[in-house]
Amino acid sequence: MKISAMTMVLITSVMLLIVTILVIMNIEFSWIFYLTCLGQIMIAIMVYKVLKENYTTDKTFDDFYEDHQISNHKY
Repeated sequence: MKISAMTMVLITSVMLLIVTILVIMNIEFSWIFYLTCLGQIMIAIMVYKVLKENYTTDKTFDDFYEDHQISNHKY
């Protein structure tokens, strides 16, 4: 099964959030250490997947942001 880049971002974010919660709960150091190492590997894989994803768009720099349009002034 192929995991999309956004799914990998979500999985990695949840994984690192779980590590943070475990640190707050004073879980044994070895668990936190191994989960942190796994999280760092997941971050590297996530970055690779995001950069290699075949994503195209028809937007240009003239479109700027979708939520905040630039006025038609030429500076």
